[in-house]
Amino acid sequence: MNPRPIAMHDILRYARAASSVEVMVDGHPNFYYLMASPGKALPKVLLEAGINPPAHVRGPDGPRRPVIAIRSSPWKAGHITNPWHDEFDLDHGHVRYYGDHKPRTMGLPGVTAGNKALLEAVRFHAGTSAGERVLAPPLLLFRSITVRKEGRAIVKGYVEFCGAAVIEGLEHVVQRDPATGRSFPNLLLDLAVVDMSECGDTLDLRWLDDRRDPTLTAEEAARHAPQAWKRWIKEGSAAIPRIRRRVVSSRVKSHDAQLPVPGSLEDNALRKLYHFFDGRKHAFEYLASRVAAQLLSRSGSVYRDGWLTRIGGDGGMDFVGRLDVGTTATSTPLVVLGQAKCIIPDSSVSPDQVARVVARLRRGWLGIFVTTGTFSRRAQIEVIDDQYPLVLVPGRVLVDQVLRIAAADYSGDLDGLLADVISGYEAAITHRRPEEILSS
Repeated sequence: MNPRPIAMHDILRYARAASSVEVMVDGHPNFYYLMASPGKALPKVLLEAGINPPAHVRGPDGPRRPVIAIRSSPWKAGHITNPWHDEFDLDHGHVRYYGDHKPRTMGLPGVTAGNKALLEAVRFHAGTSAGERVLAPPLLLFRSITVRKEGRAIVKGYVEFCGAAVIEGLEHVVQRDPATGRSFPNLLLDLAVVDMSECGDTLDLRWLDDRRDPTLTAEEAARHAPQAWKRWIKEGSAAIPRIRRRVVSSRVKSHDAQLPVPGSLEDNALRKLYHFFDGRKHAFEYLASRVAAQLLSRSGSVYRDGWLTRIGGDGGMDFVGRLDVGTTATSTPLVVLGQAKCIIPDSSVSPDQVARVVARLRRGWLGIFVTTGTFSRRAQIEVIDDQYPLVLVPGRVLVDQVLRIAAADYSGDLDGLLADVISGYEAAITHRRPEEILSS
């Protein structure tokens, strides 16, 4: 069988009259061609309903459901046939999907064909052994999409491919029909969309062919599965955070981008800072607080200096400041917690060190982390993905601000600035609760 790749966000034509031999229909990949089984009469994969379970296959190691195709129709949300709203956060690999129990369905969730198939699949997705998980049917995700052609908006007949998913959790919920006001039971699934970056964010549909092939065992049928899926089979739910799809933002900076150009004036200055403060790290915290004041003041808000914490008692907090956001007449003060790390410029701050600062932040507080080094890729991703209110200041930004301070207040004399930091940092040390800055 030849590979038939399907990429994330591909828009497919789903036309009932289309044949399975046409590669393209109306300028889009043909769903029926992609889901066909070349030369074999295998169970069909359709998208006629929200939950589409093809027939079981009896392999050498027993029966298995080859796949479950999920179709979400956002244009129907709020309609009597679909009065609930699915949530697709594909960049973070998470989907919340409601089952197919409807307001007029009699009985408990599980009486409909779709919900019944999902409840059956949960048993394998929640399996405690690789032998159970290898039988788990992957959930292929699609959502209906509106396509514009010749100035017209076409809401039917096109679907977007949204990846393959593992069932991460299942709840029994009660929903309310917006049309009648009646409540009814249903299933709610949390799905983890698996990472496919190792193959260019595409899925090899030979995996689907193999899972529908009764001559193959379930293990043999996983040969074309994404590496993330294979890892989940092997490790189970503990692997989900590592196999979940994540789109890395352009805000994530490489190691080199966080440091000055080697051999440059800025590079020499940064290394000078490190060696100067290497034996007196607490004094570096005072310099970091001045850098934080300059950076945060440039946002147009008013920054007020606070104090340094005592040596050895920071608990993830080295200095405290205050940022007054808004106009003079209508402003609100925010507590700023600062952390400073004087480390070798070529080394990185780990996610654990960043998490220690985040753990100290309360609602409405802002964090800032200043270092002579860099922030690891994982540390940056966690700050971005979890939307932590934390400003990361790597070595390149630090030295740029330090040189600005030296130029503005010390006639460009970096040594004069450093001498002033050493002479002034002890007076800045105090022992107060961070929230006291709000009344200062």
